[in-house]
Amino acid sequence: MRHAPVDLSTAHWHKSSYSNSNGGECVEVAADFPGLVPVRDSKNPHGPALLIPAAAWTAFVGSLKRRS
Repeated sequence: MRHAPVDLSTAHWHKSSYSNSNGGECVEVAADFPGLVPVRDSKNPHGPALLIPAAAWTAFVGSLKRRS
């Protein structure tokens, strides 16, 4: 099943609070896309982004919070 492309040119990216300043583990997300959470590597801002369904992202983040 193919979906229409998502234009990320207007995305407001936010770096994860767990990203470090040493050039590793740098994840950014954009929260302004209903139903989707774009995720990218902040070291490669012009590279590809993953488009995660919002419900799956919520479940993923929730599982991380329960582990910490």
